[in-house]
Amino acid sequence: MSKPAKTEAELIAMAVAELKVHSDCPDGMVISVLRDGDSWEFRVSAEQATIDKPGYPECVAMVVQIGDHLCKQYDFKE
Repeated sequence: MSKPAKTEAELIAMAVAELKVHSDCPDGMVISVLRDGDSWEFRVSAEQATIDKPGYPECVAMVVQIGDHLCKQYDFKE
């Protein structure tokens, strides 16, 4: 049985919504989807000023956890 598929924009929107519930992340974080064969994961990038803000490392870790959870539920759709 296959998992439902979501677009990159849908997956990122789900991650952003969950981040807002769980933590107060600095503005300027950019979440993208990195595909690896049939699998995918989130990547976070930001300018140095954002990286230097309090809470940034914790927010990146949260994005990784959210991605692990969502990857088990959804496939990536082009």
